Formats: sequence, structure tokens, C-alpha cells
Amino acid sequence: MSDKQRILIADDSEMNRAILTEMLGEEYEILEAENGQQAIEMIEKNSGIDLLLLDIMMPVKDGFDVLTAMNRYHWIDELPVIMISAENATSFVERAYNLGATDYISRPFDMAVVHRRVVNTLMLYGKQKRLMQLVADQIYENEKSNSLMITILSHIVEFRNGESGMHVLHIRTFTEMILRKLITMTDKYPLTETEISLITMASALHDIGKINIPETILNKPGKLTQEEFEIMKTHTTIGDKILHELPFEQDAPLVKTARQICHWHHERYDGRGYPNGLKGDDIPIGAQAVALADVYDALTSERCYKKAFDHDTALHMILNGECGAFNPLLMECLVEISEDLRSKLHSGAVDHDYLAEAQQISAKVLHNSNLPEQDNTSRALSASSIKTDFFLHHTHSVQFDYSAATNVLTLSDYAARHLHGPQTQQLTEATSQYFFSQDDMRKLQNCCMPPPAESRGKMRAQLPMDGKYRWFRVYAGPSGWTIPTRSISAQWVNVTLCRAQSCRTRARMSTWSPPRACRP
Repeated sequence: MSDKQRILIADDSEMNRAILTEMLGEEYEILEAENGQQAIEMIEKNSGIDLLLLDIMMPVKDGFDVLTAMNRYHWIDELPVIMISAENATSFVERAYNLGATDYISRPFDMAVVHRRVVNTLMLYGKQKRLMQLVADQIYENEKSNSLMITILSHIVEFRNGESGMHVLHIRTFTEMILRKLITMTDKYPLTETEISLITMASALHDIGKINIPETILNKPGKLTQEEFEIMKTHTTIGDKILHELPFEQDAPLVKTARQICHWHHERYDGRGYPNGLKGDDIPIGAQAVALADVYDALTSERCYKKAFDHDTALHMILNGECGAFNPLLMECLVEISEDLRSKLHSGAVDHDYLAEAQQISAKVLHNSNLPEQDNTSRALSASSIKTDFFLHHTHSVQFDYSAATNVLTLSDYAARHLHGPQTQQLTEATSQYFFSQDDMRKLQNCCMPPPAESRGKMRAQLPMDGKYRWFRVYAGPSGWTIPTRSISAQWVNVTLCRAQSCRTRARMSTWSPPRACRP
């Protein structure tokens, strides 16, 4: 693979492209597009493009259409654009700059001027990319170190408590999974990537107050007396006090979040929890999520006073209100992630991707600082891409890629055979109706809008499977990536057949409200 930087030349004139290629071809790898539509498709598919030389007057889509698409999908944040056009009117130049063009060169041009502006633009953006790399690497190392220290401290508490060393990892995994599902199901809790990361990390400290509870109570095999139970309940306020007395900035987000979780992870949605009897959304959403995670893991883990329940039994007990009342929205999320939870927590596959987390956070930090988004390591992205491609090739479920930027649908081999459609096609108003209704198409397109790390969608749709329309659940997310990349519009959509009976069951469970809480 060439180490040269890549320049995309988008111009409908073959002669103009040839002149620029002759001028720049020795130093750079040149890609060519004959119109704006081709340019958009190439930008979407080639994340390694370093610079776009863009004409204005082109067929299909002109240069302004390309700039508009680049703004819509935030490609303009990381890909510099130099306009090279014979259109010299002030209105054209001003519009190009307003749409994010880095420079504007009028024809006829001086070759030396074009060459110098290309070199300067690539040098400037190269420095910004290196800056982002440094920031992302620093965040990655800090996140990993902080998380490691928190995990060590939490394991010390677990060891004294006689609990499995997996408890903290289970709590973190459950908390992250349910919060990510929550933000796809409602706008009531507009959590950001940073907030989800903080809550997930802080969840490991939820039981730190148990370090001050006598071991005779912690490890008692029988039922606690009322007096012992009252002592046990103090671990919530003790944990909060321990964190409060640490020589840290108390307004620091991690400390503040951890204190909330320590203090209130035994509160219940109906106000029957402890220590303060908080009710509903008076309980911070992070503490609510950790409370549910703690109950689930307590049920499915062996303790000195009980045997472990299996996943289905634990789920039934929680949904039946046997462990207290929880936020109905979190209960819906629990039902939705049930199978993923079973797979992840009970197969030994628990892991935490610090690198992806750092990339997500650093991208947001730098985006807010008006710096271009950039991937932390291309190797991590390449590995993720290979895994996704392998999965799509070998799985026997209906899958496809949909790009809102080009309105192109690409079916997997299996999907093309059973939906009886061409593998790749441009969706028009007529052809899209074969797959989705107008309302469903709008929902699918909404899933393609940035920010990609939070772009998740779910809907039900009828698809023509082997000549018969059947109900499917459609799950849409960024094309195999978990962090912002240039291909944010290419959404990977996994479609799974949904039988009528299971759909009715899911609907009933989604509207379930827990009965009276028992004592936790």
C-alpha cells in the first residue's frame, strides 16, 4: 500500500483532472471523480483521503451539493477542501467558504500557487491530526490507569466480602449495556458518551463502604438480624463519606458520580429503598442503573447465604417485583438486552474496550474545540472492520448496508437471495417502497444522522421474504464502528425475523410495571 497522501480530484473535465494529476501525481496518490455523486461515494468509502480538490459546476451533483453532504455527515471537519473553479463571482466564493471550503483557487491558475496551497493545507491538517492523536492517546492512558486503580480498590472490598472477582466487571458491563439501550429508547435521559463512561467507571465503587462493615455480618451464611441489617445498610453512606473525605476536587465529575452511586444504589423507584427513601427520578439515573445491575448480579452469583439463580429465573424475579421497584424504562431496557446480557455475562466474554472509549471521548473533546475528528489508531479500526465483514459474510440472517449520503442499499449475499432483489441499488421513491414504507425509510435515515456514536435505531417493518411479507425487527447502528469515522452515514442494519407471538410478548413486557416492592 502506498505511503503517499491521497488527493481526490472531483471535476467533470477530463483535461482539468489530467492537468492536476500531472502536477501532483509524483508526490501524491491521486483519485478521480467525474461528478459530485461519485465524489460523495468515494469520500464515504475511502477514509484515507487527505485532501479534496473540488470543482463547482459538475453534472448529477455540483460542488456545493458535495460540500452540503460533507457538512451533514461532518466529513468537512476532517477533510480539507480546496475549490478550483472558473466561477469567480463573489457569491460563489462566499458560499464555498461558508460551507467549509479551506481555500478557493480561480481558473486559470498558476501551477506553483496550486502546488504551494496544497502543500500548506496538507501540512496544517497533518499537524491537527497529530495533535488529536496525542490527545486521544493521553485520554486512553488516563482512562485505563484510572479504571485499573478503581478495579483494584473494588476487588479489595470484594475479597473481604467473599464475593466473586467478576462482580465488579459484571456491574460495569451491565451498567454500560443498559444505559446504551436507554438512550436509544427515550430522550428523557440525554446521556452523552462521557457521562455513560463516568457512570460505568464509577459503578465499580458502589460497595466500597462495605470495607467498614464487620466480616461477621458480610459473610454470615444465615439471615441477618434486624440490627445486623441496619448495620449493613450503612455501607451506602459510609461509601459516600469515604469518597467525600478523599483529597480530591469534590466537583470532579467522577467523584460526584461515584458518590451518588455509593449513596443511592439501594434506593427503589417507589421510595421503599434506603438510606433516604428517594422516589422516582429523585434518584440519579446512574444510581438507578447500578441498582438494577447489582440486583441482577446478586441473583445470578453464588453467595455464602444462597446459591446462584439462572438468568431466566433472575429476570423473572426482577420483572415480578420480587427485588423491589425499578424505573419502568430500565425494565424495558432489561428485557431488550436480555439475550445479549445472558451471552456476555455468562460466557466469560466480559471485557471493556478502553481504546474505543478513549476515541469516543477524544473525538467529542476535539470536536468541541473546533479541531477535526480523527481515529486514534487505524489498526483498531481495520480489525473491527475485518470482524464485521467476516460476520456479515458467514451469518445466515438478513443484513444490509444503507448509506443516507448516496441513498444506496447494499444487500448481503443471503439477503439478496431471499429478498429477491439486486445486491446493490440506488433507492428511488418507487424502489424503496419494495423494502420499506415511507415512514420506515424516514426512521432508517434518522439512524444515519450524526453523532454516530449515539446513532442507534430500532423499528418493526414488513419485508418481502421469499415472496411473502413477514414482520422483522430492524436494528440499525453505525456501520460496525463504535467511534466516529468518516463513514458515519454507512449504517450496518441487522434484521431479525420477529414472530407474532414473541412480538406480543415483548409488547406486554415493555408496558410492565413492577408490583409492590419487597424489602431489598
